[in-house]
Amino acid sequence: MSLPIIHTRYLFFTGKGGVGKTSLSCATGLALAEAGKKVLIVSTDPASNLDEVLGVELKQSPTAIPGVPGLFALNIDPEAAAQAYREGMVAPYRGILPAAAIQSMEEQFSGACTVEIAAFDAFSKLLGDPAATAGFDHVIFDTAPTGHTLRLLTLPSAWDEFISSSTGGASCLGPLAGLEKQKALYAATVARLSSASETTIILVARADTASLREANRTRLELAELGIGKQMLVINGVFCSDTKGDEIADAMAARAAAAIAAMPAELAMLTQTRIPFLPRGTVGLDALRELAHPETVAAPHCTAMPQTALPPKLHGLIEDIAATGHGVIMTMGKGGVGKTTVAAAIAVALAKKGHQVVLSTTDPAAHTAATIDGALPGLVVTRIDPVQEVKQYTAEVLAKAGQHLDAAGRALLEEDLRSPCTEEIAVFRAFARTVDEGRNGFVVLDTAPTGHTILLLDAAEAYHREVMRTQGDMPDAVRQLLPRLRDPGYTRVLIVTLAEATPVHEAERLSADLARAGIQAHAWVINQSLLASGSRHPVLCQRGAYEVPFIRRVADTLARQTALIPWLAEAPVGVKGLEHLVGT
Repeated sequence: MSLPIIHTRYLFFTGKGGVGKTSLSCATGLALAEAGKKVLIVSTDPASNLDEVLGVELKQSPTAIPGVPGLFALNIDPEAAAQAYREGMVAPYRGILPAAAIQSMEEQFSGACTVEIAAFDAFSKLLGDPAATAGFDHVIFDTAPTGHTLRLLTLPSAWDEFISSSTGGASCLGPLAGLEKQKALYAATVARLSSASETTIILVARADTASLREANRTRLELAELGIGKQMLVINGVFCSDTKGDEIADAMAARAAAAIAAMPAELAMLTQTRIPFLPRGTVGLDALRELAHPETVAAPHCTAMPQTALPPKLHGLIEDIAATGHGVIMTMGKGGVGKTTVAAAIAVALAKKGHQVVLSTTDPAAHTAATIDGALPGLVVTRIDPVQEVKQYTAEVLAKAGQHLDAAGRALLEEDLRSPCTEEIAVFRAFARTVDEGRNGFVVLDTAPTGHTILLLDAAEAYHREVMRTQGDMPDAVRQLLPRLRDPGYTRVLIVTLAEATPVHEAERLSADLARAGIQAHAWVINQSLLASGSRHPVLCQRGAYEVPFIRRVADTLARQTALIPWLAEAPVGVKGLEHLVGT
């Protein structure tokens, strides 16, 4: 068995998007249940695919997994949790407060930050209240990609600090009495996260430099939060017994080099390595193979299957360059290569003489590391939440606070200490960055799907928050939604891999965007082994697995498709990114 050996009741699987957290958490839960334990798997990811991996429709209460006695799972649905939280906070005041006051409360609970509060509230009840998971031997949290996860894990301290320092009766969170009642629960959540005898954090990474760097950053930040019981799982490690296949040799060499170069402190953690499996990890049979890779039969194919492949990225960039300006947004499930694709497009446009801003709204940003060097005409930026909050707070105090008395200013300052302020400040910066597309190209490497959708959803509610605290709205914010909905100004590129979960996730993203009035310009299928030219048996088996997903995207889902093969040269630095674009 290749899975980590678990002794604590609570387990967290965390790491960079696309490293296999859901597959590993499900495989671990399945193995524990088949060993006679009663196990609950919980997803805290706004873009959860737990249902798909386990093959059952999940709810917000534990659902038994058919065919596996003792295994249960649930999704913390942020929107449903927000609705329940909102109604729970407002309902006690209906019929007591005037209608205008009730309406004001409902407006305060309409923003994206309420969704995050509500999801955390549900998470805290599962972790901080032992009665909520009584009867389970293990509770496994399949967490969101790293940026969201770290925000989730820091919330207990953030909310506790906010509650302790609050003196007024209400804030953007609504009546503080509702939060005060949760104070003991939040404190218990913090204690349980920090208890080495109760909780293990499993850092999941791929055998590549960026993924291991992210795992080490997570290790450090968790340690600063007092969470020290950590393990490392390196997933999908490709090894080859033969030499001579350029792609297979490059995959094996890249993996070995990344593992050898990982930070020493990370390498000192208890470590498990899981081999590369050519088929997907959807369904119980595939999860059992993940737990027991020694049972997987050796493949016999020696050639890639034949199918018509979409063109490379070059043609899509030519079409975009002809417009002269605008916003290009790469969107998709974490780990599909949005950052790399965004960087490649930005480099190609700059090479054509355009002025280009490459930026990100992702809390776990890696754009600068991908470029790895300066290029005339290209500016790399990042929306930094800390700086944006500082700037936003100063502006609000200067505008809205100048005519307030001491008590009123104190209440405003209290309001701005809320963790919700970050959502507003980051959203404003996002709108400001989109505005730059009037005079050149802005390439936005966006956050993983769930966070991105929450960000876009905030557009409808944002103006209410601005009017409440500031009394005016920047023109960039006013213009944001019309610009995102204008296909002549904004081109959304949905990035995916030729695998089940990324394609299905991208389908849901496309539908969500359509409901928001945003049409995807094109789909980009990244890192295709089918198109790589390899003849290695394992990689040929992987290529055959890709065919139906490539066909579904190219023939059914996308108006325009580009395909990027898996390349022997790593797509890092200007030269590597130019190679990725192809001709």
